[in-house]
Amino acid sequence: MSPSAHPSGSPPRLVHIVDDVPELEDVTGLPMVVALDGFLDAGSAGARACKHLVRTGSPAPDGGGVVVATFDVDQLHDYRARRPPMTFARDHYEGYEAPRLVVRLLHDTGGAPYLLLHGPEPDIRWEAFCRAVLEVVERFDVALVVSIGSVPMAVPHTRPIAITHHANNPELLKGTSPWRGELRVPSSAQALLEVRLGDWGHDAQGFVAHVPHYLAQLDYPRASQALLEQVELAARLTIDLSDLGVLAEEREEEIARYLAANDEVRDVVTALEQQYDTFARAEEEGSSLLAQEEPLPTGEEIGRQFEQFLAGLEGPEETGGGRE
Repeated sequence: MSPSAHPSGSPPRLVHIVDDVPELEDVTGLPMVVALDGFLDAGSAGARACKHLVRTGSPAPDGGGVVVATFDVDQLHDYRARRPPMTFARDHYEGYEAPRLVVRLLHDTGGAPYLLLHGPEPDIRWEAFCRAVLEVVERFDVALVVSIGSVPMAVPHTRPIAITHHANNPELLKGTSPWRGELRVPSSAQALLEVRLGDWGHDAQGFVAHVPHYLAQLDYPRASQALLEQVELAARLTIDLSDLGVLAEEREEEIARYLAANDEVRDVVTALEQQYDTFARAEEEGSSLLAQEEPLPTGEEIGRQFEQFLAGLEGPEETGGGRE
């Protein structure tokens, strides 16, 4: 029976879980990484990180791993809001790229298994989606869910990438959060999943990379690398990040060449560096991060110029926006 087929009068199943997965027969306490498209992905950090995991997490030459669960996207996706691409070839349509929301079985460099939930963030039925993920968590005895994402921030690319760590269990948190008080932020299916898993007694945590706002619309592999380093620590995995490191260095060199030829843009980045260092000193001294009221440069001041400069450097395989 297909995932969408159902007896008359009963609701269709939202997820189809593969019953026979020999590689997981005696495995317990799996970690599962979650990276959903559509939200919290400045610099395509999550998308590229996910693509890297899919490519490197399988012994097959092209990667991919084994799909162990498939969600019925028709029940979750708003096709008019996010229209899947297809090809018009001279006189007919072909090559329809249907959205896929799946869980893959992957392995780290040491052969340790882990799961990866990736695909488009559900547009509707978030609560039902969370219950469907719970089925996957309990079926495969997932011990920890780790989500990744990124947001644009007024920070310079010349400083270390900051990471916001969050979790539904305080024991999972490492270090002290730089945030004070409460923030009202737009919700996401990924964030709600963390909350609901906590309600149901399952550990979940996540990491959000702070991407320079003027690079938020571009591919920024350095942020992807930083996120996967956190995944390694949290999920106790070993991931080969050498390819991402090379891409990150290449992008940094491209940005440096652009700044060297554009004094006005370089001045804006310098102002961000001064602001960042002021905040860092205030944090070390225990004073308010907002002790000095300095203007925040907007990403529009330099973002558009960076886009024009780097657009020609983005090949079809370098955008990082697609998932395998």
